[in-house]
Amino acid sequence: MANIKELTAVRLNTRAIARFLALAGTATILPFFIHLQWLTGPIVNAILIITLFLIGIRSALVLCLVPSMMALAGGLLPAILAPVIPFIMIGNVILVLAIDWFYINIKDNRKGFAIGIVVGAALKFIFLFFSVSVISDLLIKQELAVKVAQMMSWPQFATAITGGMLAWVALKWLKRI
Repeated sequence: MANIKELTAVRLNTRAIARFLALAGTATILPFFIHLQWLTGPIVNAILIITLFLIGIRSALVLCLVPSMMALAGGLLPAILAPVIPFIMIGNVILVLAIDWFYINIKDNRKGFAIGIVVGAALKFIFLFFSVSVISDLLIKQELAVKVAQMMSWPQFATAITGGMLAWVALKWLKRI
């Protein structure tokens, strides 16, 4: 029995767990206190990217699912946009996967990171713009649909790029890239 406890303790990386909990906690509570998309969006995107580089792809993908639900619960995302949440989650996953792929596959880490951010932000923007345009036309009034489409279009690209820059600074400071 003692041997099983030792093996379990060896498998647990307490530093990674602590980092994940700190990053996930920040991404979770942030929408409750800051109700500005231009501030919350870049910080959450930066947290997703930092999680990718500090802890790994699995943790980053899990974390992609949390912030949009908390944005709805915290009032940053209007209740009328609840049906859009799965698409925001997928957009976050697209961003993280693109950054991971380009960083791994381009030999120059700086170029890989930068290209990953730009391509990931563009893919997130394209996915959200088109999916939300279709969904909003089906689910909400036309005057609201225009505002929803605007909220989920170029601001998503801008907040992803800004979040990438914030993550770059943080990861350079932490000497992780």
